[in-house]
Amino acid sequence: MKVIQSACSLRNFLIYKSCILQFDAERTVEHYIKRRFPPALFKNLYLDLEDRLSASALKAFTMVRDHAGLDPKPSRELEGHARFRMMEKAFRETCELHGGKLLENGIIPLTDLKIFQPFMRFEVNGQGIIFGLAAMPEPKALPVKNVSRKAGVTLNYYLSPRLDLDGTGPKIGDIFVLFLVARDRERGGKISEFAIGVIDAAYEQYLFYEPLDKYLEGYADEPVTAPSSGTGAKTPIISLKKTIKPFVPPEKPDGDNDNDRDTK
Repeated sequence: MKVIQSACSLRNFLIYKSCILQFDAERTVEHYIKRRFPPALFKNLYLDLEDRLSASALKAFTMVRDHAGLDPKPSRELEGHARFRMMEKAFRETCELHGGKLLENGIIPLTDLKIFQPFMRFEVNGQGIIFGLAAMPEPKALPVKNVSRKAGVTLNYYLSPRLDLDGTGPKIGDIFVLFLVARDRERGGKISEFAIGVIDAAYEQYLFYEPLDKYLEGYADEPVTAPSSGTGAKTPIISLKKTIKPFVPPEKPDGDNDNDRDTK
């Protein structure tokens, strides 16, 4: 009987400990995201992304509807590819306008992991954020696990729930954050939700997810100085871009299967 009680007590303790770890992890992630990617500082970036990506979605829908001449199913497939590529281009241009820097040589920092999407690095007080774009099939659903995102989430290993065996807490270097987009399934060319999200290193769940409107709640509309993209980089003042640089699509990895293609 005592053995059973001890086993139950141990199980209850482990469940309790797991819940505490999960709660602490979620609180820690939110703390780091909002401190290192502060809504007040990046508000203008988020709002510009919302405008540019909404326009890209509408443009892709209109282009395919008016000029493709395809049946409904291939038309939707073409629109999906066009929408994401147009959004990807707008994402890079907008991030560059606000001080983001494209990852050098398409490599995740401090790794040899190759990426094939435009991931942008921002830096605040010497700490880095790798910022990427992803399309969700619906709000709060995980985006497709492609080569680039699988590489990106490795940066979030120490944000994931785990026992703090050495007592040192999370070891936070650069973190990987996604600007998430879910299309409106009822209205062609429209977006149903923009969100900020952080996916765990195993690519199994969100460690942090918040719709953009909620993320920006309560922040004033005064203009702010854009953050730097790294050591020695000039900090630009936010202004309208006079010319648009053409986006060169990232190299496609060899031997990828359909699930690994970075097209969503």
